Amino acid sequence: MFSTPPASASSALPAPVVVSSGWQLQDAAKVSQSGDAVSLPTFTPQNWYAATVPGTVLTSLVNNGVYPEPLYGENNRPDKIPESLCRTPYWYRAVITVPKSYDHHQTWLNFDGINYASQIWLNGKQIGTTKGAFIRGTFDITSLVKPGKQAVLAVLVSPQPHPGVPHEHTIRNGMGLNGGITAIDGPTFLSTIGWDWIPAIRDRDTGIWRKVYLSASGPVVIKNPRVETDLPLPKLDSADVSIQTTVENTSDQPQKGSLKGSFGGINFQTEVELAPHASTLVALDPKNMPVLRVSNPKLWWPNGYGPQNLYNLHLSFQIKKQISDTSDVSFGIRKITYSVPDSENLTVSVNGVRIFIRGGDWGLDEAMKRIPRERLEAEIRMHKMANINLIRNWVGQSTNEDFYELCDKYGILLWDEFFQPNPSDGPNPTDLPTYMANVRDKILRFRNHPSIAIWCARNEGYPPKEIDDLLRPMMAELDPNRLYQPSSTAGHGVFSSGPYHWRTPREFYDFKHAFKTEIGSVSIPTLESIHGMMPQKDWEIINDDWAEHDFARGASGGDTYRNVIEARYGKLANLADFVRKAQLANYEAFRAMYEGRNAKLFNPSTAIITWMSNPAQPSFVWQLYHHDLEPNSSLFAVEKAGELQHIQLNESNGDVQVINNLPIALTGVTAHISIYNLDGSIPYQHDFNVTAPPSVATSLGIVPWPANLSAVHFVKLDLHDASGKLLSTNFYWRALPEHQDDLTALNQLRTVTLDAKVERHDADGKCLLTVTLHNPGSQVALMAHLQLRRQHSGERVLPVFYSDNYVSLVPNETRTISIEASAADLKGETPLVVLDGWNIAVTPSSSSAAAIALNVDAQVNHWPVTGIPMYVPPPVPAASGQTN
Repeated sequence: MFSTPPASASSALPAPVVVSSGWQLQDAAKVSQSGDAVSLPTFTPQNWYAATVPGTVLTSLVNNGVYPEPLYGENNRPDKIPESLCRTPYWYRAVITVPKSYDHHQTWLNFDGINYASQIWLNGKQIGTTKGAFIRGTFDITSLVKPGKQAVLAVLVSPQPHPGVPHEHTIRNGMGLNGGITAIDGPTFLSTIGWDWIPAIRDRDTGIWRKVYLSASGPVVIKNPRVETDLPLPKLDSADVSIQTTVENTSDQPQKGSLKGSFGGINFQTEVELAPHASTLVALDPKNMPVLRVSNPKLWWPNGYGPQNLYNLHLSFQIKKQISDTSDVSFGIRKITYSVPDSENLTVSVNGVRIFIRGGDWGLDEAMKRIPRERLEAEIRMHKMANINLIRNWVGQSTNEDFYELCDKYGILLWDEFFQPNPSDGPNPTDLPTYMANVRDKILRFRNHPSIAIWCARNEGYPPKEIDDLLRPMMAELDPNRLYQPSSTAGHGVFSSGPYHWRTPREFYDFKHAFKTEIGSVSIPTLESIHGMMPQKDWEIINDDWAEHDFARGASGGDTYRNVIEARYGKLANLADFVRKAQLANYEAFRAMYEGRNAKLFNPSTAIITWMSNPAQPSFVWQLYHHDLEPNSSLFAVEKAGELQHIQLNESNGDVQVINNLPIALTGVTAHISIYNLDGSIPYQHDFNVTAPPSVATSLGIVPWPANLSAVHFVKLDLHDASGKLLSTNFYWRALPEHQDDLTALNQLRTVTLDAKVERHDADGKCLLTVTLHNPGSQVALMAHLQLRRQHSGERVLPVFYSDNYVSLVPNETRTISIEASAADLKGETPLVVLDGWNIAVTPSSSSAAAIALNVDAQVNHWPVTGIPMYVPPPVPAASGQTN
């Protein structure tokens, strides 16, 4: 029961307290007592495990050494980690101390996410339940606890009712079917039954996967604030800010007070009266609160188009000068529209500027939901580096506050989905109240984030009528100004459906659909990442370990990829050779994936979203960086193609194009093309004077290919502004048309020993390196790859942020690359930059500050010749009484 604090009490509310330590875990079948007993101080846990919260059951068991790391090698097979985990309820228990400062306040227990269902007890009393992975639980525990004293919390967590039977990924069976019966449960991590990009996770990510915390308030609480902004386009000199929030009186007495707010130097307040246990919606806008018309606002822009300015709205409810509750909302002033006069296709514009969507699909942020903010920040920052401006949150599987906050920070728009897969991947949810409650809470919780551009009801299909009929009025009520897109593969030029296998660059230029939500390619990680994901016995043979990591028969074409690489670049010697050649294939495919859409910029192309940019597990396919956070060449290919002012070679017809993504014309610009033969000679050069209108692809003409080209040759394109500043540079390898898919002549390139120097300066806890590479030879140095390590141990530093990588240098060319890492991640060792590439060597150098050397392990001749064959499973024995 809330009581009035003494007059001398501080007007500030006590701070929330996160309950992240002291948790214990046990299989419910091993606990005979009920929740009322487990949640008493007299209960003594016997042989319980230390629990990781936030975290899943399996994460806790792995951290206790019960099971091995599931994502390494074939540890995840059901003979090592049993499927029974997804059919077992578990008890979580913690002894918590309620802060003494909570005296004379309401005390609340808050859960940010539990998968799938929970029953919650405190001090011998059941206080409530939750159902669905994405809904919050908030419980008034004032009458059950005493500030300054301990309380016992017990949570019985049950897995989803229909965990299904997963398909095991093997060379024999391929990747198999996606999903299954699990989709019937709706708001859960339905991908954890297994997809063609993730094996079955044995506990289906059951557990208290998000934060648990205590908070305090007075008798009136602030709930579900909403901030909307509007701009008088095309003018940007003012903005209308509208604010709504529910205020609720939780007490038995009438309450009267002031709702106060402030942001960006603007202050406002309004008076509110509430009957006992009543609530009201307070709505403020410039019509009834003129200060909410903001002059010269600082706008929020997507990545590359301007800064990501954010405002903090601070709301408080005060009763007789005492703060009863507060709420802080981060928001951005921006206006998103979804159509343009000259097209029927979905076209996203922000603040009146057309945004060509360069996106990445996220199937799941991490297979076991091990997603501390630091990891998420590295991942989303790498998207920013790659010039990505949108993440598609596939089926809403990556839903937590950090994800949205970081997308706001880095200017990454969100295509955000609810919890239904393709209709062929599982049945419709049957518990509609639970489904809609989770959807509703998601919208209420995250709708203030400026990054969210689109809500989508279903992946690759329309929602069933009974869900769509509920969603449409809900969207109109809760978030009417964002686009509600029923399907990710239909409507407004939107289309999904791949393809997902490696293709030649020219094939990415042939398309019909304007807004492409899924298209992918194999994306092989670095040699070191492969070594880190599986035991050495599996390095040199493509076997079931590779299949467990997505490399087998299926949509990615994993079963044929080895032969594709060998036919294109030459016979494979070993894994190091496979990785070396695959980086060329990565770069070719991922650059063309985006440049193919650039070529028809807004005519008709409006979006390209790669399947997928973020890997949920260590994988060989569909990623820009590895699960260990090391980028491969795919990331830098996408970065190159995504330059907002960009020069490119149309690899389907030989046209040189300037791509201007910005709303201002490029004038006084010059372009230069040079063609290099394998011997380093230059059979053709040409300069262009360029004027490139805004938001369009400008053709400079078809390259007049000279007759004296080598079997494989190189095309270097450069774009300079009027002052001579380099705006864009691009580099291609190309075979003669009569054998356009045979690049084996690249093997004739002699090794080029690069001159290299590295300089270091540290700032703000970061190790900052500048690496200068120079090609003193007479031939092209192809795909120089830098990797940061600790010099003494030789271990990689991860994550690392490179300004560019996998760079090619023509004779006498110099390139400078900046590298950033956490200084603490060097662990006191000297930074060592190692180099490898197609035909790259380097003169080593070392100083007390930094060193540079050859990546010896990446050299093909460092390893025995194995041919890296694909394992052939033995024939399946014939059934009894039959003959083969």
